[in-house]
Amino acid sequence: MNIPSTLKTTGHAAALGALALAVFGTVAAFAQEAAPAAPAAPTPVLDTGNTAWMLTSTALVLMMTIPGLALFYGGMVRKKNVLATIMQSFAITCLVTVLWFMFGYSLAFSDGGGMNAYLGGFSKFFHQGITTSTLWLPGVANIPEFVFSMFQLTFAIITPALIAGAFAERMKFSALLIFMGLWLVVVYAPIAHWVWGGGFLGSAGVLDFAGGTVVHINAGVAGLVCALVLGKREGYGTTNMAPHNLVYSVIGASLLWVGWFGFNAGSELAADGLAGAAMINTQVATAAAALAWMFAEWIVAKKPSVLGIISGAVAGLVAVTPASGFVNPTGAFIVGIVAGVLCYISAVKVKHMFGYDDSLDAFGVHGVGGVIGALLTGALADPAINALGKGASVGTQIYGIVFTILWTAIATFVILFIVKALVGLRPSSQEEVEGLDVTQHGEVVP
Repeated sequence: MNIPSTLKTTGHAAALGALALAVFGTVAAFAQEAAPAAPAAPTPVLDTGNTAWMLTSTALVLMMTIPGLALFYGGMVRKKNVLATIMQSFAITCLVTVLWFMFGYSLAFSDGGGMNAYLGGFSKFFHQGITTSTLWLPGVANIPEFVFSMFQLTFAIITPALIAGAFAERMKFSALLIFMGLWLVVVYAPIAHWVWGGGFLGSAGVLDFAGGTVVHINAGVAGLVCALVLGKREGYGTTNMAPHNLVYSVIGASLLWVGWFGFNAGSELAADGLAGAAMINTQVATAAAALAWMFAEWIVAKKPSVLGIISGAVAGLVAVTPASGFVNPTGAFIVGIVAGVLCYISAVKVKHMFGYDDSLDAFGVHGVGGVIGALLTGALADPAINALGKGASVGTQIYGIVFTILWTAIATFVILFIVKALVGLRPSSQEEVEGLDVTQHGEVVP
C-alpha cells in the first residue's frame, strides 16, 4: 500500500507526540512513588505501662494520708486526742474526695478561658465530658484522664491534712470540716492551677516537680496562720505534751516514706528514666536529712531521739519534692543535708524563740522544708536530668514562693474568721483539757 508523503509526515509527528506523553506520564508516576504524601499522625492510644505505674503511684500517695499521716500525727499527740487527730485525716480524705469530684479538679486542671492564668474553668464540674477513652497528655503520657484526676486528688487530700498538724488538739471538728472545704476551693485549687494547670507561675518558669510549692509551702504557711489565729493549746509551756506513742509515729513516717515514691516518681506521669531519677533522689535526700537532723540534735541535745530521726526523714521528703525530677543524686544529697539541719533549727529553736504553738511542726517541717527545696531546685537543677532545668533560677523560684505565701496567708486568715463567725474555732477550755476524743467524738482509747 502506498502512503502519501504528507500522511507519512503527520504519522511520524503523532508517534513522537504519543511517545513523549508516555515518557512524561511514566516520569510523573515515578515521582509520585518516590515522594509519597506525608502519612497522617497516628491517633494517640493508651500507654498501658504508664497507666499501670500511675495506678500504683496513686495508691501509694493515698496511703500517705490514710494510714500514713494519720498514724504519724496520731502518735505525736497526747492519748486523749489520738482518735480526734486520726479522725481529722480520715474525714479530710472523704471530704476532699467529694469536693474534688464536684469542683476541685475542674478549677485546677481545666481551661479557664480569659482567667486561665489564675483559675481553671467550670467545664469539668462533676467530671463531665471525661470518658474511659479520654487521655491526659495525648501523644506524651497517654494515660486515662480519670487516672490523672485520681492521682491529683491524692495530692489535694494530703495538703489540707498536713495543715491539721499545726493546730492539733485544739480545733472543733465542725470548724475543721468547714475550714478544709473552703480552703480546698479557695486556696489549693487556684495554686495547683497556677503551677501545674497552665497558670501564671508555671508559665513564668517556676519549677515544682511534685509539690514543694503547691503542697508543702502552701500547707505549711496555712498551718502557721492557723496556729497564730487559734492561739496556744491549754497548758502550753507548763503541761507535759510529749507524744503518747512514738511507735505509731514511726509506722506512719515509714508509710510516708514508701508512699512518697508515688508522690515524686509518679509525678513524671510515665514509667521512664526520669521517674527512676526522681525515685533515687527521693531515697538519697530522705536518708541524708534524717541523719543530718539526728546528728544536729545529738550535738545540741546530747541524745539522738526517735522523734528527731523520723522528723528529719519527713523534712528530707518535703525538701526533695520540688527538686526530685530536676536535680541529680548529688544535688538530692545536698538538699537532704540542708533540709535536715535547717528544719531542725526551725522546728526546735525558732518555734520556741517566737513562742507560737505549731503543735506537730507543720510549718517548721513542711513550710520551711518546702521553701528550702524550692530554692535549691533553682540552684541545683541539672539539664542532663531534665531539660526544663536549663532555665532554672533562684529568682524565678522566689517569685513562685512569694506569690504562694501571700495568697495562702491572706486567704487562710479570711477563711478562719468566716468559720469563727459561723461555728467558732475552738472547744471550751474545759473540753480541751478533757480531750477532743471524748468531747468531740464521744470515744476514748482504753
